[in-house]
Amino acid sequence: MANQEILPASTTSPPLLNDPSVLSSWSHRLWVASGCTMVLISLAKSIVASAHSHTWIGPTLAGCVGYILADLFSGFYHWAIDNYGDASTPFFGPQIKGFQGDHKEPLVITKHIFANNLHDLARATTFIVLPVNILCNDPIVHGFVSVCLGCLMFSQQFHVWAHCPKSKLPWLVVALQDAGVLLSWTQHAAHHRPPYNKNYCIFSGVWNKFMDDNKVFEVLERFLSFEFGIRPRSWNEYPVSKRTKFY
Repeated sequence: MANQEILPASTTSPPLLNDPSVLSSWSHRLWVASGCTMVLISLAKSIVASAHSHTWIGPTLAGCVGYILADLFSGFYHWAIDNYGDASTPFFGPQIKGFQGDHKEPLVITKHIFANNLHDLARATTFIVLPVNILCNDPIVHGFVSVCLGCLMFSQQFHVWAHCPKSKLPWLVVALQDAGVLLSWTQHAAHHRPPYNKNYCIFSGVWNKFMDDNKVFEVLERFLSFEFGIRPRSWNEYPVSKRTKFY
C-alpha cells in the first residue's frame, strides 16, 4: 500500500490478550449499557415528540448538527488530553495516560475489549443525558443530544477502527470510512507522526483539515503558554527521531 510509506516504523509489540488492563469488567459493561440506554431514551423522546407534533425538520437538522459537532468536540477533547495533564490528573488521569500511551504503542488500543474501551465515555454520557431525559421533552433538544452524545460515546471505538487496516474490519465499517462518515485509517495515520499535533478529531475527521489549516490548536497552545505558562506536551516531548508502528 502506497500510504504505508508515510507511517512510522515498527518498534513495539502488542500486549497479551489476557492482560487485565484490556479486558472488560462487569462495571465497564454496566456503564456502557447505561450510556446506550440514556442515548436511546433521548432518541426515542425526539422521535415520539416529533411524531406527535408532526414536525420533523427541526429535530432532523438538530441531529445533523449534533453529528457534525461531535467530531469537533472529539478534536478539542483529544487535543486537551494529549497535551495537558498526566496520569495523576483527577478523573481524566486514566484517559490521559491511555492517549499518551497511544502514541508510543498504537497497537495497544486495538487489544482493548469493547466495554473496556468505552466505559469512561459511557459514564460521562450517562451523567450528561440523564438530567436532559428527566427535565426536557423538546424533540429538537433530544435530536441534538442523542446524536451528538451517542457519536461521542462511540468515538473511541471509531478511533480503534482507524488503527486497523481495512482487511481486519467489517465491510460496513470500511464503507463508512471510505464515505467519510467515520474516521479512516489513512487520515488518522497523519496524527501518529511526531510531534502528534495534527488531525486530532477522531469521530469522522471532517474538521481536521479546517482545524489544522487555520492552526486553531496552535493558537490555543500559544495563548495558554503566554497567559499561564503552560506548555503543551507536543512542543517538547516528541522528538522526530522517535518512531513507532501505527498498527
